[in-house]
Amino acid sequence: MGSAFPFIVLSFVNLTTFLLVLFSLVMNSESSGEIPIPLCRFQQKNYQYVLAFIFAIEEINRNPHLLPNISLGFDLYNVVHSEHRALESSLIWLSGLDRDIPNYTCRRESKSVAVLTGTTWAISAQIGTLLLTYGPFEPILNDGDQFPSLYQMAPRDTSLALGMVSLLLHFRWTWVGIVISEDKKGVEFLSDLRREMDRSGICAAFVEMIPVTEMSPFSRTWPYHLEIKDISANVVIIYSDADTLTSSTFSRWDDLVIWKVWVMTSQWDFITNERTFILDSFHGTLSFSHHHGEIPGFENFIQTVNPSKYPEDIYLAKLWFLFFPCMISESDCKTLENCPPNASLGWLPWQLFDMTMIEWSYNVYNAVYAVAWTLHEMLLQRAEMQPMGSGEGLVFSPWQVMSLPFNSMNVQFNNSAGDSVNLAEEGKSDAEYAILNFWNFPEGLGLKVKVGEYSPRAPRGQELSLSEELIK
Repeated sequence: MGSAFPFIVLSFVNLTTFLLVLFSLVMNSESSGEIPIPLCRFQQKNYQYVLAFIFAIEEINRNPHLLPNISLGFDLYNVVHSEHRALESSLIWLSGLDRDIPNYTCRRESKSVAVLTGTTWAISAQIGTLLLTYGPFEPILNDGDQFPSLYQMAPRDTSLALGMVSLLLHFRWTWVGIVISEDKKGVEFLSDLRREMDRSGICAAFVEMIPVTEMSPFSRTWPYHLEIKDISANVVIIYSDADTLTSSTFSRWDDLVIWKVWVMTSQWDFITNERTFILDSFHGTLSFSHHHGEIPGFENFIQTVNPSKYPEDIYLAKLWFLFFPCMISESDCKTLENCPPNASLGWLPWQLFDMTMIEWSYNVYNAVYAVAWTLHEMLLQRAEMQPMGSGEGLVFSPWQVMSLPFNSMNVQFNNSAGDSVNLAEEGKSDAEYAILNFWNFPEGLGLKVKVGEYSPRAPRGQELSLSEELIK
């Protein structure tokens, strides 16, 4: 059950744009918009998506040239990571009530015109009509007939298997284990990986397919448990797009062999979030993450976020309650008291909360700007068409927003990191990867250090670059 299923909704009321973002921050919550119940486990790493979203909105609102006389705002809801629950939550949100009423809306605001969601394609497909998805790239979602107004923010992952095999060859690791989730993305990646391994003479010591289950992570027993401690391979590749559905498989980290070499994708960063996570088990892990520029100001923004700055954010208050010695007021059962002065998320170690912008947060940031630039283009066109002195409000329908700039492929811009962002299918490029190394020293601190890159567009033989002196 749940890890990260957010979606953002955009609508107009007069000259104000409202964005509504729904994030699955609490595992096993059964309804949207609810305060987390005590029995649920808080997924604090997913909260960075929320912060990236808020950061982008506030940045846009400070820019008088992008959306003049328009301010962006948002509401935050929790959505269960489940296909049928996602659809149910969408209907409840559209109805504007605590229950779903198909084809009816009781919302007082204007109709929504855009939705941003992630992290798995199956979840996105459930509500894929007015949608931008920030999760991994999925070719199925490019079906223009089935999803005519769906746009993916992530680059293609067509070179991931080749990049991992290049790393194996560099270190002459020719006897490796493979652990992959038994879902569509996992099966496809396994096929690509085995093909590249066969070409390079690398053998698989074992292939372990993890059944994807929606069983509650709070159950005392599991239908499946990964046991690889007696396997001879010292290098293990882990891949899963559906990290939120398979995290229960790794509930007993003490059974894993310390000092194996783990090669994985950044989607598996969630393992460091588990209470039973043992840093020693994953010291030296090499992780492939989409390479992107650094968004200026984001880390400082995270350091200055606190419940006083956003008093209506119940999830931020829960973070403070979990990680700082705060108390909850008896008067209203939600106000925090006796918190350390100047407490900051920057105090937390990386394995609890990452201060650097992770790739899905980066996609969220770009998606908000994609909507803003779309509105910017529409405002320019409306201003050119509207007679001088006309009092007609700048109000757009969903089909207007999603059809004109997006489908005419005008949404292309450079973000604040200097990276080019292009929503057009033809403009999607193969992902470039940063290779990260997990360190566990000083002991218990946990660090994530960039040690190399893999670029499929580099000259032949130069695609992989490593700083071996940094690899621990």
